[in-house]
Amino acid sequence: RGVCLYGSALRLLARLEGHDEEAVESLARSKFEFLVSCQIFGHMRQAAPGSQDRFKADAIEELILDEPDLRVCFVHVPKDPAQEDFASCLVGVDPKTKKCTIAYRVKLPGNPIIGEGKPENQNQAVIFARGAFLQTLDMNQDNYMGESYKMRNLLDCFHSNIVLVGFPEVIFSETHGAVAQFAAIAEFIFQTFQRFMTWPLMVRFHYGHPDVWDKGFTMTNGGVSKASKMLHVAEDFFGGINAIARGGKVIFEEFIECGKGRDMGFTSVNGFEQKISGSS
Repeated sequence: RGVCLYGSALRLLARLEGHDEEAVESLARSKFEFLVSCQIFGHMRQAAPGSQDRFKADAIEELILDEPDLRVCFVHVPKDPAQEDFASCLVGVDPKTKKCTIAYRVKLPGNPIIGEGKPENQNQAVIFARGAFLQTLDMNQDNYMGESYKMRNLLDCFHSNIVLVGFPEVIFSETHGAVAQFAAIAEFIFQTFQRFMTWPLMVRFHYGHPDVWDKGFTMTNGGVSKASKMLHVAEDFFGGINAIARGGKVIFEEFIECGKGRDMGFTSVNGFEQKISGSS
């Protein structure tokens, strides 16, 4: 299980097509990259040894070394802005020492997190994403090997002016109690079922993840989400509106799905319901 299974599926398909192991690895690395935007990773790396933040940074670095398709980017926050700049940084692995190091560093005019945290985090990281298509995922999402084989079919849906393709989620946490089941039902209605209730406009937008974007379109037309504080509370939805308003088309397919875990505590579930009831 896990998002990195996309790479495993590509490697298996390449072997079935008769490629040697060197070509298999090269093809997989050129077609898939799992980019995680952890905006405070730089702060955690600088934490004191033995602290909880340092433990988290070490755990992330261990994942980077174990998973060849995993990349992590973060926002570098200078201790003294007069001496150094804010920057978007991509973590890489030094081929000689086999240790994590900064592979790319892009200077920024200031702190990029000026609006809502999540969309700002997404939009500062998208510069490091390679390829023609971009799938946006939350950290509470899962993936399965069987679904990974279908991604090549999903990408065939991009033609003409289609710039965004959505597909359903399966809430795997719904069996963990009454509150978890309620949260799963609410999520299904919010994220999946309401997409069919588009009459009479017959327009479907973007209600969250795991939708796949035409990366060239989204990088030149306002990004994957809007980040204005208070105004764009449901930042993903405005990404879909932006795509439609700029001439793109959004569709929804059902032959593939992605796993997702929802909140299982009453307080957190209630907070999500408050957000939805506030028209977000």
